[in-house]
Amino acid sequence: MPYYQTWEEFARAAEKLYLTDPMKVRVVLKYRHCDGNLCIKVTDNAVCLQYKTDQAQDVKKIEKLHGKLMRLMVSKETHN
Repeated sequence: MPYYQTWEEFARAAEKLYLTDPMKVRVVLKYRHCDGNLCIKVTDNAVCLQYKTDQAQDVKKIEKLHGKLMRLMVSKETHN
């Protein structure tokens, strides 16, 4: 499972993966204090997308994407 090198590619691929089948997608955030790394993983058991960073400015980007995916998940469930 390779990591994406650029945030823009990862964010675009993660949103596309979610929109293809919203009921199967999982989002996992993991922070390792000893390394100072934050990792986000988006998967549907067939495709696994990962992005890892140790930069503080990337935390806001991850938080924004995570919030966007959560809003999509909530809005889909209210319509069903």
